[in-house]
Amino acid sequence: MSAPVRLGTVEDALDALRAGRPVLVADSPERENEADVILAAQSATPEWVAWTIRHSSGYLCAPMPAARADALELPLMVPRSEDPRRTAYTVTVDAARGVTTGISAADRAHTLRTLADPSSGPESLIRPGHVLPLRAVPGGVLHRAGHTEAAVDLCRLAGLEPVGAIAELVNDDGTMVRLPEAAGLAERDGLVLLTIEHLVAWRRAHDPVDATGADDTGPGGGAADAPAQPRVHATHTAYLPTRHGDFRIHGYRDMRTGAEHVALVSTAGLAAEPVVRVHSECLTGDAFGSARCDCGPQLDAALALAARDGGAVVYLRGHEGRGIGLLAKVAAYALQDAGRDTVEANLDLGWPADRREYGAAAAILADLGVTRVRLLTNNPAKVTGLQAHGVAVTEVRSLEVGRTPHNEAYLRTKATAMGHVLPGLDARGAPPVRTDPVHAAPPRPGTDTTDHVLDATPDPTPDPTLTNQETPA
Repeated sequence: MSAPVRLGTVEDALDALRAGRPVLVADSPERENEADVILAAQSATPEWVAWTIRHSSGYLCAPMPAARADALELPLMVPRSEDPRRTAYTVTVDAARGVTTGISAADRAHTLRTLADPSSGPESLIRPGHVLPLRAVPGGVLHRAGHTEAAVDLCRLAGLEPVGAIAELVNDDGTMVRLPEAAGLAERDGLVLLTIEHLVAWRRAHDPVDATGADDTGPGGGAADAPAQPRVHATHTAYLPTRHGDFRIHGYRDMRTGAEHVALVSTAGLAAEPVVRVHSECLTGDAFGSARCDCGPQLDAALALAARDGGAVVYLRGHEGRGIGLLAKVAAYALQDAGRDTVEANLDLGWPADRREYGAAAAILADLGVTRVRLLTNNPAKVTGLQAHGVAVTEVRSLEVGRTPHNEAYLRTKATAMGHVLPGLDARGAPPVRTDPVHAAPPRPGTDTTDHVLDATPDPTPDPTLTNQETPA
């Protein structure tokens, strides 16, 4: 059995950055499952930059608030990113003065310090160069649980200029460093190891500013000085009988987006670790029965399981078309009719592949008193999104329903391009884990729901509709 990983505290990490030392930060196994070196750009030295280059691929990035990038006139590298992680690369830069070729550790350290210097302007940099600035999203890790936002948050919380330097750790054989290997490196070199999940939890407790659109523009200040505002406001609760079972429907108003969300909670009560589905609004699939997606059958299956097992379905409005809106989704469908896939269509229209986030879902679960869930999803981003906001996902159950000839290509793209777990379609090539003998939508006694479950048959052999994947608590 491997030894437990020793993690430092956020306070340890802030002290290290103030002292000019790097910290190692790992993200979720369901996201990139990688560890990065993070330095404060204002105190970057040739020695620590050289150390970072030696333990990484040498691809050195400089996260900063979008307002800082605007002030330095650093536009996005491309107007439409095709990166599934939506990393916001700008044009590359070198310092305009004080460097030679720009590639040495000393030159890159100087460029990093120039980026962090409040007196620097657009004329302080030349383009292109050897350092890759990144634009962090407002709200930091409370909005996007990535290394870009973690670097800016840590520098700001340390009272430093909110500009970092990050690089992905790489083993000598070229493979990516995972958490256990990062722990060994931290132990050997006396560095602090942290996870983004712990940073999110720390910020929620000590710096609870959600992504309201404010920018983190100054050391120790910016958005962190604003008063905390709850993400959702509970409105009303009522009894809601459905064909799947009886629920209490809870209404919520999203205080950041204005969207109106609901949660359907089984009247049987919530289990200690309830089955939960976080369902993104899909008018065409949920209401019209569209066969272009699997959303309707997934919703039916989730409601039936929640009613049967003491669970809940959180229904998020504003997520139509993975967050691009109904009419934009129709436009994307038109592009798919012409041969584009679901990701390419979004990108062609100027949208990211997926612009959803799950802070509201986590806030709704918190209001319901739910801290640990067995999540019904094929989408690793939902796991990461909930975990980043303090919800422990103890089990992931993959919904294998609604596959038709009309959506086979759509589902394959979600598996291969977006990492969705769909046995037989996902790019990882791994066989599905244990399959539960549970029908897609277990009917209430005396209720015929076969018209809501695609490809339903009277065959007594159960369909393999749910796949269990154990994840660490």
